[in-house]
Amino acid sequence: MSLSDASAHATANELGIVERFVEARLHGRALSAYPGAVPATLAEAYRCQELAIERWPERIAGWKVARVPPAFKAQYPEERLIGPAFANNIHFVKEGEVVECPVFDGGFAAVEAELVVVIGADPPQRSEWTIDEAQELVGSLHIGVEVASSPLAPLNDLGPGAVISDFGNNWGVVVGPAIEDWRSIDEIAAETFIDGERVGHGVAFVKQGALGALAFTLMKSAERGRRLRAGDVISTGMITGVHDIRIGQSSRHVFERFGEVHCRVIKAEPHSTVR
Repeated sequence: MSLSDASAHATANELGIVERFVEARLHGRALSAYPGAVPATLAEAYRCQELAIERWPERIAGWKVARVPPAFKAQYPEERLIGPAFANNIHFVKEGEVVECPVFDGGFAAVEAELVVVIGADPPQRSEWTIDEAQELVGSLHIGVEVASSPLAPLNDLGPGAVISDFGNNWGVVVGPAIEDWRSIDEIAAETFIDGERVGHGVAFVKQGALGALAFTLMKSAERGRRLRAGDVISTGMITGVHDIRIGQSSRHVFERFGEVHCRVIKAEPHSTVR
């Protein structure tokens, strides 16, 4: 689905969704309700996302990936979903460094410990990718964090159609230290702490999890007429859960044997283009 296809087939409901979410994000404002009828299909949801990307004044520098919850798979029949990560919200940090991450005051805000892929070379144009083929494109694999935030507080509760329509509920990717010799590792354990309290733990499977997410992103991008580029980051899915966080709070994400990533959540300000 190209942008021209999205524009040609967009409904008044979809255009209204796009305009309200983009305006809210540009002005750093919350929304009190979903602005229209939630997209009922993946095609409708990604059409909204394409139109919103076209209206956003920054370049895409990566993608977030998330699982489609089992309760929604009949309506949205894909294993995963993706959303754009924009250049200004991608943060490369060193061990021990604390990065400030904006979220929408009054909206949804959460942090998720994740493995992050950095693409090493421009992928060839193709529509099908295996995990082994996708692996060859990995320049490096990192510990990291997705900052999930939307102007709409209950966005996740409304399901994948709503999430996809609003940039996949993404507002940042934190890329921490690289994992050495990651090809020899099967799984990585992680813990998340918010203001010192342990709020979640889990295990990431490198091949089926991180590399599977990369393969899905390659295929979904090709389906939409988009291509990944060398240097793009792919946040591959939560490990310890989705953890609500408030402005002013700090999170610490501990990846067993591989280091830590530290974040502090701040209020999203209006975009420079509207100040």
